[in-house]
Amino acid sequence: MEIRNLENIDFDTLYQGFAHAFADYEISFDRHELQSMLTRRGFNPELSLAAFSGGSIAAFSFIGTGTHNSVPSAYDIATGTAAHFRSQGLAREMFTRSLPILKDAGTKQYVLEVLQSNSNAISLYKSLGFKESRQLLCFRQSIDAINCGNGSPRCTIAPIEPEQVMSAASFCNFSPSWQNSTESIMRGSAELTCLGAFCGDTIAGLCVFDPLTGDIARLAVHQSHRRSGIASALLRRALPMFKTGSVKVLNISSADTTLPAFLKSMNILPAASQFEMILPL
Repeated sequence: MEIRNLENIDFDTLYQGFAHAFADYEISFDRHELQSMLTRRGFNPELSLAAFSGGSIAAFSFIGTGTHNSVPSAYDIATGTAAHFRSQGLAREMFTRSLPILKDAGTKQYVLEVLQSNSNAISLYKSLGFKESRQLLCFRQSIDAINCGNGSPRCTIAPIEPEQVMSAASFCNFSPSWQNSTESIMRGSAELTCLGAFCGDTIAGLCVFDPLTGDIARLAVHQSHRRSGIASALLRRALPMFKTGSVKVLNISSADTTLPAFLKSMNILPAASQFEMILPL
């Protein structure tokens, strides 16, 4: 078994390693979803590691780089081990080897998310020094089951440029998670659709989503324009543009009550909860 970084490793090899690691999980990702994930989350192959058995990936740690709360950070995009290579300590070994590499690269903290139900992973991360920073809620629903109503708010909905998403960052009640940050949206802008709701010439709300994966990365309304049907109108406009049978809204801070309440009112229901965990470097 050889552990080395993923520089110059082709996407097919990465995808096969990912697919084998998660073959017995309830979740699944197709090739486009993995490519979108790597792009938006800032995949850095030089800082990512994998354990190779022959020419195949037995275990991996895909790492992204960027900033989190203005701090230069590394992010665990995905870590996985193929079923027949588990219980060999490969995940711990890769995390341990990663830390000095990440420090040398100038990152100040290591950020990850883990399902609250994954007690084994949480125990591993805590043993490595990670601490829980907040709880994140995930929502999902089939498009046919979503009830957006048919109101007509006094606003105009039109496509916007990704740069306009940056100018409306303050619309969010909480600091977005890594995958939904403005940095992430800018990295993945070629695959994302951005809609804005305008009251006159003023942008009052926005919805950013990937029509091919069903992921809604940002749904937010300026505080002074809330409870006027703008979020519902944005969702009504967006849903026919999706190429998937369902949508997902991931990693909403549990401290926020506004967005979860709105999603539930649309019949977009809680599907899972995660911990965001951080290790200072």
